[in-house]
Amino acid sequence: MYAHQVHLLEHKLRSKEERLLELETENAILHLRLAECIGKLHQIPVKENNTQKINTCSLTQLLSEVQDLKHELSEIFGVYVTFATELEEQSKILLDKVSKGSAVDDVQNLQARVTELERSLEEEREQWKKERQRRKELHNTLVELRGNIRVHCRVRPVLPFDHLQPSTSGSGHAPVEEVIQAVSDDTVIVNSNKTGAQSKIFEFERVHAAEDSQDAVFEEVKPLIRSLLDGYNVCVMAYGQSGSGKTHTMLGPAELLSGTQQEEQQEAQQGVVPKAAAHVFRLISERPTEGHTVEVSVREIYNNEVFDLLSQDEHGGGGQRRDIVTTSSGEIQVPGLTYEPVSSAAEVMHFVTKGSTLRAHCPTRIHSDSSRSHLIVTMTLSSKSPNALALAHRLQSAKKDLLSSNRKQYWSPQCRRANPLDERLLSPAPSPCRSPSPCPSPRPCSPHSFRTKLQLVDLAGSECVGLSGVSGPALWEVSCINRSLCALSDVLGALAEHRPHIPYRNCKLTHLLQDAIGGDAKLLLMLCVSPTQHFVAETLQSLGLGSRARQVHKTVPRRKNNSLQV
Repeated sequence: MYAHQVHLLEHKLRSKEERLLELETENAILHLRLAECIGKLHQIPVKENNTQKINTCSLTQLLSEVQDLKHELSEIFGVYVTFATELEEQSKILLDKVSKGSAVDDVQNLQARVTELERSLEEEREQWKKERQRRKELHNTLVELRGNIRVHCRVRPVLPFDHLQPSTSGSGHAPVEEVIQAVSDDTVIVNSNKTGAQSKIFEFERVHAAEDSQDAVFEEVKPLIRSLLDGYNVCVMAYGQSGSGKTHTMLGPAELLSGTQQEEQQEAQQGVVPKAAAHVFRLISERPTEGHTVEVSVREIYNNEVFDLLSQDEHGGGGQRRDIVTTSSGEIQVPGLTYEPVSSAAEVMHFVTKGSTLRAHCPTRIHSDSSRSHLIVTMTLSSKSPNALALAHRLQSAKKDLLSSNRKQYWSPQCRRANPLDERLLSPAPSPCRSPSPCPSPRPCSPHSFRTKLQLVDLAGSECVGLSGVSGPALWEVSCINRSLCALSDVLGALAEHRPHIPYRNCKLTHLLQDAIGGDAKLLLMLCVSPTQHFVAETLQSLGLGSRARQVHKTVPRRKNNSLQV
């Protein structure tokens, strides 16, 4: 408080000093004018009486003004002396208080208060982060319970080829105008002047801005990968037009697949596929007793045909053509598909790179190396339940006890005799033995294996024929791509509207991914969009598909059956 008063007094003192300088300056100017007037007065002839009277009046007026200024200056000087005296007295009082320590205590109290407020603010910030993370976890749990498809959106940055896009009028290149923005971590807005409508807002489970890294994108995918070892099938699918960043999001840059980047750059730029493979083997290493085995397969759907990219045909071309079979249990299988056993993420990427080199590519007006097929990388995880192993050991121990006993007793998990066995023999799960006759001994049992699949899908571009600018045989490729993506949209629409018939078999893509789209798998749809006005129509189509996908209420995902077959 005292420091504040001293500051105010100093400020008033400076103001008065400035006013004093101004008045002194005006006084000097008036003295100069007075000297000029006196000089002119001496030069005037005596005979000009009227003019002399006028100058005398002016001189008298100037003298009166000077006297007034001197009087005001004296008053200001008196105020200055008063403030100086008051400032000196306040300084003495403050010095006395400082010597007594009261001012120091006040400063220390203020510093302690500031420190306490900063600590409280930091605690509130941490609490806000925890609550936000908890809200996110609860939201994910709600999504899982409702069975919805998770939909994420990633807005790529402006790239050099955006400046080379032709204008709609056909003359020159179109100016680059960003109309798609990620305004928050779950909202994207489209400010398009071309449509003539108001701005459109889309909400998804997660929205990644242009500055988000590959690691930030995978952090949102990582919880799904952990579900793979918990017995759930998982599918991650990238959707968008050519050049929107689908392959970059799923696989990483082309230099990563060719191996020309440095190791540090490779790890930072890796896409979902290599990061997911590394995370799967990291999780397996944490559960060494469960006996996991991993196999990988790489397929592409080109012109509505399924090709095995890990098995070349006799002519050394692309992969061999395969068929899709639906078993009596509803499982989708591809007979003759090549499954390669792998034991590390490096081996997975070796086969993925091998398959990617055989993938169909074609230059278009949008992208110089556009993918013309849907790439599907599948990691199949086989594991054994530790509970089943423990149960098998207990049954084998019970069998030995029965054989060593002299009494003739028949035992079955479902049999209840007059002479019951030890309680530990009755605790295992019921046996499928349905015969009412006594069982002389338990059947040989082995732990039951269960298989889960991680499907990573990089879809082909969803742009129209006019925008891609292809002609000739490539028109058939674009037609097949668009028909398969339209079939995917129809399936999502049918699921959202709860239609009695879901058209999975309208194309090979939806037929092959039937158990991932409408089954009990956990599905994440990654929308990759371009930010510029030139691609706003394709961007709105992609965002609309994501909005329909969010409305799909699937059945609650189920774990694989880990029970023991006896």
